[in-house]
Amino acid sequence: MTTRATRTPRRRTSVALLLIFGVLIAFTVRLIDIQVVKAEEYTDEFKAARLADGDVLYGTRGEIVDKDGTVLASTSVEYALQLDPEIIKDYDVYYDGFDKDPTVVTWEMARAKIAAATAMTEDEVQAALDNAPSPRWAPVKSGLTTQQYLDLRAIGVPYIASTPTEKRIYENGAVAGNIVGFTGSDGAPLAGIELMEDACLSATNGATTYEVGGNGEIIPGSQETEPAVDGGTVTLTLDADLQWYMQQMITEEVGIQGAKYGSVLVVESKTGKIRAAAEYDTVDSNSPGGSSGSSRLFVDSFEPGSTFKAITAAMIMQERVATPMTSVWASGYETFDNGAAVGDAFRHDSYHYTLAGALIDSSNVALSKFGTMLPPQKRYEWLQKFGVGEITDVGFSGEEDGVLHPVEDWDNQTIYASTFGQSFQVTAPQVASAYQVIANDGVKQPLQLIESCTNPDGTVDKPTLAEPERILDVDVASDLSLMIENVAEQGGIADMIRVPGFRIAAKTGTAQTYDDATGGYKANVYDTSIVGYAPADDPEYVVMITLKEPTRVTSSTATAPAFQKAMTQVLKNYRVMPSETPIPALLPKFAE
Repeated sequence: MTTRATRTPRRRTSVALLLIFGVLIAFTVRLIDIQVVKAEEYTDEFKAARLADGDVLYGTRGEIVDKDGTVLASTSVEYALQLDPEIIKDYDVYYDGFDKDPTVVTWEMARAKIAAATAMTEDEVQAALDNAPSPRWAPVKSGLTTQQYLDLRAIGVPYIASTPTEKRIYENGAVAGNIVGFTGSDGAPLAGIELMEDACLSATNGATTYEVGGNGEIIPGSQETEPAVDGGTVTLTLDADLQWYMQQMITEEVGIQGAKYGSVLVVESKTGKIRAAAEYDTVDSNSPGGSSGSSRLFVDSFEPGSTFKAITAAMIMQERVATPMTSVWASGYETFDNGAAVGDAFRHDSYHYTLAGALIDSSNVALSKFGTMLPPQKRYEWLQKFGVGEITDVGFSGEEDGVLHPVEDWDNQTIYASTFGQSFQVTAPQVASAYQVIANDGVKQPLQLIESCTNPDGTVDKPTLAEPERILDVDVASDLSLMIENVAEQGGIADMIRVPGFRIAAKTGTAQTYDDATGGYKANVYDTSIVGYAPADDPEYVVMITLKEPTRVTSSTATAPAFQKAMTQVLKNYRVMPSETPIPALLPKFAE
């Protein structure tokens, strides 16, 4: 018989058991949550709590090379040696009395080894320690090589630290420095290809990590390494040897002519690849502060003058409103119906000029009459087709697009001046590109400065370029090329630009220098240029020369010696075969 006295303990026992089962169930649920449901989350948290940063693994910035692999820019790693004075003191105190142990390296021993590894005296090492700016840091020497770093590490003491730093090296100094550019002291790209191709050249640093125990010890087997990825290699279309020669030559010519600035551009006519892009003054990438600090070749714009008379001829011939033998009467100075006045560089009576003759004598008046056979809007569109007012496909850092005003802004003078290369502005690459069209049977190839980016994994990225575009019909380009060859053969500087054995096509340009300060032209101050190609019977290379404000010779004759030297070197450098056929019968300058 169950009494009240017996039921009470049983009830208490049941309640206790239920409580115990409840606690067990709660623990079981929690355990399942920890070990099953959220196991990965907690594991990551615990691991993160134990994870410690190791060493940064530094990647190396990529190289810049010329078309043949000649290195123009590379990176070396240097090391800066520092000592920890406090550890040195503690280390020697701890090992005091153990001098008989051959494995112990005392400070005296270490100092001698440090001096030997760094090419210092022991007194200099000691002085660096004694003059430490803080109890835990004593800088000793920077600019150490990798071998010196390894020698220091081999000493095997804990108070030596060698911090790596990258140094950008430009092996050829100022050669192509205007194009290659430079980096800052912090390694950041600041100009040129260094800036343009930073995405290819930049390295990605790696790191080592490991897990530590409660006392800070490294847990065996926990170390993980994320390797660094070096930067890629940028290959340029430039020829370093040709670039070197052109830099020396244009520097000399600027001095001879008393000019403020000069440039020379060499373009492969069939491909548009730039083989040399030299200027004075240039940039020494190792010491950019000693020069202007940036390239002007793609940045400076100027009025092209007579070099663009050939472009006026191209457009009216392509539009079939004139041929090389089409003629106009032109005096040495004329005032047109709208009040605009145009004069030639020399006085003459009224001549019955052919279009070919107008180019040969470079008559502004005659070109004004030929050019206005097309309405202004049509001529504006043709100037655009030849690249005026647009940056080239090179897209160089800071490249200018020149100045081409809309037709509605053309005044009475501009209507005529634009036919002979004034009232708009271009860059030297734009002029070279225009003549590349003529030299390449009327097909425009985009100018190219960057050949490729070779990534660390060996894959090669090519730049995205515009498709070749036919600008002129083959017959028009051929006739025009013969006209420009006649300019070189019959013009006033024929003997100055002649290269024996080769047929040359070339046109000079002289334009008044625009003054930004006054909004007008400088009095008796000119920008001169010459552009041409060879061999004229099978063009291989276009050469463009500019001189800014020469003072010895102020006409385009100033550029003739530079052109002759540059073209001679180009043809010799690439072993171009001499012309096999003579120039056809010379074109008549005057109509009968």
